[in-house]
Amino acid sequence: MTKILLLSDTHSHIDATILKYADWADEVWHAGDIGDLLVTDAIKKIKPLRAVYGNIDDDKARMEFPLHQRFQCERVTVWMTHIGGYPGKYNTNIKTELIQNPPQLFICGHSHILKVMFDKKLNFLHMNPGAAGISGFHQLRTMLRFVIDGTQIKDLEIIEIGKR
Repeated sequence: MTKILLLSDTHSHIDATILKYADWADEVWHAGDIGDLLVTDAIKKIKPLRAVYGNIDDDKARMEFPLHQRFQCERVTVWMTHIGGYPGKYNTNIKTELIQNPPQLFICGHSHILKVMFDKKLNFLHMNPGAAGISGFHQLRTMLRFVIDGTQIKDLEIIEIGKR
């Protein structure tokens, strides 16, 4: 059983609340738009981190983190990228690969809109944790936490951090 904290779009913001939830997790996953690497450095001090860079991230972030991460967590295949879209509206740059080689869990950020949907056509779960930072148009800062247990993705919880 692996406990995951999923966040995105911190835009250089890290605070005690985010770190408190990170402390609960076995792993923290960041779906891009990190901003200052002080964010990921703070998380890495307390938990293992998987991250991708986003469109606002500079060369330092792009050297440290990939654009896409495909990996296995327990027996669940995961694909994480920043600009991915959502069921029915996937990013054209990845749509073909997504159709040809779908993961069981597809994660992206970018929109600042929390969204969890099952793609019935491609048979996988899509997650976007919204935005954990204080920059952007979103009103409420959000993250997701869940558990991967073998082949199961379960115990999904929306974390509302508060107003930005």
